[in-house]
Amino acid sequence: MLSTTSAQQCPYAPAQEVGAAEARATRAESNGGKPTLSFDRTTPYADYLGVDTLLSLQNPRTQEPAESAFIIGTQVMELLFTLIQERWEAAREALEVDDVPGAVAWLRSACKAQDVLNSSWELFGDMTPTQFNRFRDSFGEASGFQSYGYRKMEFLLGHKSAAMIRPHKAMSGVVDDLTALIERPSLYDAALRLLHRRGLPVPDSSADRDWTRDYEPSDEVERAWTEVYADDRPGNDLYLLAEALVDVAERVTRWRQLHLVAVKRTMGGKPGSGGSNGLNWLARNAEKDVFPELWSLRSTI
Repeated sequence: MLSTTSAQQCPYAPAQEVGAAEARATRAESNGGKPTLSFDRTTPYADYLGVDTLLSLQNPRTQEPAESAFIIGTQVMELLFTLIQERWEAAREALEVDDVPGAVAWLRSACKAQDVLNSSWELFGDMTPTQFNRFRDSFGEASGFQSYGYRKMEFLLGHKSAAMIRPHKAMSGVVDDLTALIERPSLYDAALRLLHRRGLPVPDSSADRDWTRDYEPSDEVERAWTEVYADDRPGNDLYLLAEALVDVAERVTRWRQLHLVAVKRTMGGKPGSGGSNGLNWLARNAEKDVFPELWSLRSTI
């Protein structure tokens, strides 16, 4: 989990930073401004990023070239799930301590990662059903539905279901992480708790509820957000927060829609590999509003 305090964000003490900067300057001077070309072991770049390990993780099971794009694209998404989750958690923690500017900054940063995530569909968005069929059987029952990285994001958004933890019961660490997320206020819950503390008409039942339950929309919460939108001056931090949350929500919906279209293009209405009815499941998910009252209020303002 990320902290919003700069002291905790930086692992180096000032003296260490100065020493590292001097070492870089010394290297540059001794190299005559050219890059270092000789190392006793693997390059620092490969070591820091774990490049050898990263590139060993692509293991296609068929000779179909599209399978590599499918694997790499999906792995990129999993990495981005983690990055987005970290930023949403940081925004949530900032809201819990009334740091609205910090939360908005984290949400905007998350949106940039979400944009990259959404564009990742282009890596295999033009895959034909013929190409997909050549390797589909190779991954058996594997399904994006089983992604615990994506499930963590859904829990953070407030879409919670204990049943969604069951697929990971053999992975104790994953179960622990998901259980911790389902038992804590979501990102949206944290925003509503902030509004409640500010004196807006968020009901007590929304500010302190059973966090393990899926979030249910409330007319009272919509009225609270409507009051926020009544003051759209740049200095209204709650208004800026509301729009930052809408930016996040819009990108989540786009991701779901892109997923739906990609599946429709590659496999049509066939049953999903994970046991679902495929397109129908994805379509229902794409129709769900993220942070619902921030959308419903637009019909009444």
